[in-house]
Amino acid sequence: MPSAPPDSPPAAATAPSAPPTPATPLARAAIALAFWVTMAGTTVPTPLYPIYQQAFGLSPLMVTVTFAVYAAGVVVGLLTLGRLSDRIGRRPVLAGALLLAASAAGLFEAASALPWLLVARVVSGLAAALVTGAATAALLDLAPPERRLRAQTLALAANMGGLAGGTLLSGILAEWAGSPLRLPWTVMLALTAVALLGLFAVPESAPGGGPRKALREAHHTAVHTPPRTASRKARRETPGNAPGSTGAALPPPFEPPLVPTAIRPALLRAALTAGSGFAALGVLTSVSGLFLATVLGIHHHALTGLVACLAFVATGAGQVLARVLPGPRALPAACAGLVVAAALVATALLTGTLPPLLLGAVLNGLATGTAVATGLATINGGVEPRRRGEAISAYFAVLYTMLSVPVVGVGLLIRATDLRTAGVVFSALVAVLAVGVAAGLTGRRARPTPLAAEEA
Repeated sequence: MPSAPPDSPPAAATAPSAPPTPATPLARAAIALAFWVTMAGTTVPTPLYPIYQQAFGLSPLMVTVTFAVYAAGVVVGLLTLGRLSDRIGRRPVLAGALLLAASAAGLFEAASALPWLLVARVVSGLAAALVTGAATAALLDLAPPERRLRAQTLALAANMGGLAGGTLLSGILAEWAGSPLRLPWTVMLALTAVALLGLFAVPESAPGGGPRKALREAHHTAVHTPPRTASRKARRETPGNAPGSTGAALPPPFEPPLVPTAIRPALLRAALTAGSGFAALGVLTSVSGLFLATVLGIHHHALTGLVACLAFVATGAGQVLARVLPGPRALPAACAGLVVAAALVATALLTGTLPPLLLGAVLNGLATGTAVATGLATINGGVEPRRRGEAISAYFAVLYTMLSVPVVGVGLLIRATDLRTAGVVFSALVAVLAVGVAAGLTGRRARPTPLAAEEA
């Protein structure tokens, strides 16, 4: 799942710093490969869930739980490790993310029961949380100002390309290459090894200067930061952390993120819209194989991978689309897209036909990507650069929470009723939430408030 801000750099990437470190095309390619491989590993299981279900005797509920714990790993990683690359450097964090991705692949390859899958998914989520911030920041660090948009586009391509490529590669291998629960992970381990070797071509670009300087700054923070009993505002305004300071110690790496009060209403609207799309993406990627097998009678792993692949590609395209849509129209358009997508998915379930499902996956992805980009634009315009990273982490923590909880709810509903009923009810709930957000946007434009005037 999309776990990062492709159009907005984390805190360190946007903080005032020295000119970008010179980088070769090989360095940029190596960072993009590390990003791609780690994100691909998070979606490799998608076409394999029906096989795991049969091999390990899993219920549909346990399939959805297995998917959802990945989001838990991402949320924990975002909230606790989101600033780590600012402290110890980009390369160590990229290497750590790849090692976690390799560990997850090894666990999947050795899996013989459900607990192995759960642990592997959590580790995979932690890897995604680490690589998203570090890789995006590294690409932006190494880009001169006139090429920042190109760097953002490369980060988007690596992120969404990995999510789309992992599920498609896995589905193709599972369908036609044999050993479906082993071979995809062997391939991912080989790709991870190549990506690790590629990091030798990447210069360190973090403003923190790497692990040694991080130790010195940790000592500075320990000496100059007030105790945890002090308010967060007081701790952030200590010498070196005060607004406008440029020789500052970096913020504590494990403090939970905070969103400025002024942008919370606008960001909440974007988060509810994008979160609805995330929830639909989560259900599509976790039970699409079950839908194809039980409702359509199609047992085809490559087709399962294609459904998720289309959704992820469309999500990336939606984020690009948001750059050309007028700002006030982006979120209403996303809400409308989610409503139509939900209707298409419900139609596929009720009629037992494939085309509405494919169209619904694409439209849901476009709407979700547009809403995600709208939230990131709100953060970019309303948060000072050195605090954007934590605001982005909080934003995506909300999105991934909305990804995981509804998926488990669908699993429970499948157990109580059946897949068709659960899917239709879920689609209706997504549509209702999107309509509610759209109605709120309409009312807000009709009756401007003092807060709206301030935000304008």
